[in-house]
Order: sequence, then C-alpha cells, then structure tokens
Amino acid sequence: MKDFVIIGHKALTTGDFSLNDLPGSAGRMDILCRCINSALFLSHGMRRDINVHLVLLGEPDPGKIVRFNGEELRYLNPDERSSGSLIKKALEKDATDYETRSTPGVWIRRGGLEKLIKEFREEKRNIYYLREDGEDIGKINGLAQNAVFVLGDHMGVTDEEEDIISRDSSATLSIGPLSLHSDHCITIILNELDRLEQPQPKKD
Repeated sequence: MKDFVIIGHKALTTGDFSLNDLPGSAGRMDILCRCINSALFLSHGMRRDINVHLVLLGEPDPGKIVRFNGEELRYLNPDERSSGSLIKKALEKDATDYETRSTPGVWIRRGGLEKLIKEFREEKRNIYYLREDGEDIGKINGLAQNAVFVLGDHMGVTDEEEDIISRDSSATLSIGPLSLHSDHCITIILNELDRLEQPQPKKD
C-alpha cells in the first residue's frame, strides 16, 4: 500500500456543513476532496493500493482522522461533492480511538498527525515529507513502494508539524522549485511511482 497524509488545518470536524459550500462553511474541505480524487482515480478505474488519511484539525471538535481505502471503497465518483458527501457521513459518526466504518472503504477515528506518524514508524514504513527545497523526487534511487507521503493544505505545515514529520522521515522530497496545490503534488508523485513500477525493457 501507498499512503497519503493530508493535513486539513481548517477542515470542519463535524458533519454540519453544506456540500454546496465546501470551500467556505466546511473549512476548505474542497482541497481535501481534490486530494482524495487525485490519489484514487484513474481514467477508467480506481487505484486499489492507496490509503488517504485526512487529518482534520478545524473547529468545533479538532483531532479526527478520516481514512479512505482504495481496496474497499464504494460510492465514490470523481467530483468534489461526492467525496465531500463521504467525509460528511464519516463525521456524523461518533469518533473514538478506534476506527469506525461509515461507508465501505471509509473510516473515522480520533487522532492527529503525531499519532499517525508514530503508527507508520512502528510499521517501519518509509515516510517522505514534501517541500520545495527537498531532494528531487526524480533522482531518488529506490523510492519505496510502500511509502507514506505527508502534505499540508493551503496553509502549508506548521513548525511543530514539521518537527513531528522530520523526526521519522526517510527523506524530504521536492517535486519542483515552485509551491503546487496538494492534489497536483499527489498526481506527480503517483506518476513517478507508476514509472518505477513498470518493467524495464531488456537491453540487447
């Protein structure tokens, strides 16, 4: 599996928001919805080896993690409203320290970035932090196929969050010299991984 962790600093943490106003009343939930679609959808199918973890830190009840699992996911269409609806249904559940399934392939629990990073460390996963001044992702020798990629939202990553990530990250990667939207970053990362997974032509 490949995992993407997206930090939503303003994303509303209850299901009390309008699907017609994802950028506003939902606390820029539109950004997270685009990340879900970029991570999971292919032109005529879905990536089944992907987990997307949304770390929701907005009001009124911060500290929730919504996980989308491509292998079991159902009822998701490639538009923001569809993914927003699944997040909304998840947030209507009572979140505890243990995952609760809201719909097929979508779970919710309490927790934050530090909890997720600790779990990945215990699983001995390779954690990559995305930043403009990192190492060029195209020049990494042996980018791990079971990788975890951590990205911020439109607010970036706080100093405290960066410290949490950096303590356990395998590398800080760059996909280019300019700051890009998180969903665009995911598309580029997956393109690099797709290329690595393709069998190399035999040389004569």
